[in-house]
Amino acid sequence: MKKEQRKRIVDRHRDSLTRYGYHPNALYWSGQDIQEIRFSVLADIGIQSGDSVLDVGCGFGDFKRWFAGQGKLLDYTGIDLSPDLIHVAKEKHPNASLLCGELSDFDFEAASFDWVILSGAMNEQLFDDGAYARKQIRSMYALCRKGVAFNMLDARHLKAHDLQSVDPGEMFDYCQSLCPNAELHDEYLKNDFTIYMRR
Repeated sequence: MKKEQRKRIVDRHRDSLTRYGYHPNALYWSGQDIQEIRFSVLADIGIQSGDSVLDVGCGFGDFKRWFAGQGKLLDYTGIDLSPDLIHVAKEKHPNASLLCGELSDFDFEAASFDWVILSGAMNEQLFDDGAYARKQIRSMYALCRKGVAFNMLDARHLKAHDLQSVDPGEMFDYCQSLCPNAELHDEYLKNDFTIYMRR
C-alpha cells in the first residue's frame, strides 16, 4: 500500500476513535450486531478452541473477544495499520500478540497459523481494481495451515465512491485459482460476501 494511503487510513481511524471511543462505529461498522454476524460466518470455516489465528486488520481485537464469548479460546495474533487501534486492543487483550503494520511488514513463515482471517479490512477504496486485495489474499493463504476466511463488500448491491466493493464471482474465481477448495457465501448480509479457502 502506498505511503499516503496508509496515512489516510491511520488518520481516519484516529479521527473515528476520538469521535466514538471503544465502539464498533470507530471501526466503521454500523453496529456490533452486524460486526458479529460477520465474525460468526468467518468462524464457521471451522475455527476451533485452541487454534492459532492471525487476524489481519484486527482493529480492537474484537474477534478474540467474540470468540471467547462463545466459551472458546484462541492462540490469537492481530495486526492493524492503526497504532491507535492497536493501543486500545493491547489494553483489552494484554495476553494477545498484537502488532502494528500491514501484512507485508511482517516476516511470518509460511504456514505459521492454523487460520488467517480478515473482516472489513479490504473495504478501503484504493482505486486499484482489487489488485491490493488479491495480493493480500495470496499472502494470507501462504500463511495458513488450515485455511483463510475473509469478507468484502458486494458490488452487486453496494457501489460507493469511498468504499471498495468487488464482484463476488470474479474474486471467487481468483481464490479458486489459488485454492481449488474454496467456497463463496453471500447469503448472510445483503452488501457482503465471505470466501473460505481451505487447505
